[in-house]
Amino acid sequence: MAMIDLYTWGTPNGRKISIMLEACGFDYRIFPVNIGKREQFLPQFLALSPNNRIPAIVDHDGPDGNAISLFESGAILIYLANKGGRYLPDVSSDPAGHYQVQQWLMWQMGGFGPMLGQAHHFRRFAKEQVPYSIKRYSDESRRLWQVLDKQLTGREYVCDQLSIADFAIYPWAMRHEWQGIQWDEFPAVAQWAKGMGEYDFVKRGMAVPETL
Repeated sequence: MAMIDLYTWGTPNGRKISIMLEACGFDYRIFPVNIGKREQFLPQFLALSPNNRIPAIVDHDGPDGNAISLFESGAILIYLANKGGRYLPDVSSDPAGHYQVQQWLMWQMGGFGPMLGQAHHFRRFAKEQVPYSIKRYSDESRRLWQVLDKQLTGREYVCDQLSIADFAIYPWAMRHEWQGIQWDEFPAVAQWAKGMGEYDFVKRGMAVPETL
């Protein structure tokens, strides 16, 4: 049986894809790329992901039955949603729902990932404390959390139904302490995150690749 190869590591961007693969029930195998050992710069990985970032996939049963490789987590989520016919409303039958999910996915890709990632770096990993950078990215992270909390107020999911937008945002939200965020500050996000964490496929996806 054709299988999807997932090249990943235990980061929010990597876990987006393992959650999606688990949710769709696709057969896949895991190829860890240890970014702590700079394995993302190895030639064999760069052949799949020229931007030297995880995740990447190879679908051996891609369009027209041919293998296809993809990098960039947002593009991979859209591809898998189209392949599985799930978690992204069909543009022809529900265009409003389709573009609602797309806009929140782009919000995560353009803001809730990059800005939170910078907060992680300057708050936890920078070799020297840079107060300006810590404040800048912590403040922007908090603003983005406020946007998310407002969107989730009175809602079960980020959009009108469970979607790739939830899968993209959830792993980043689960690193809230790295951003100086406490759950009680954003109760709508906290309630949503609790619900997401109860899905078995989310639990399995969040454990990749540590389950190896």
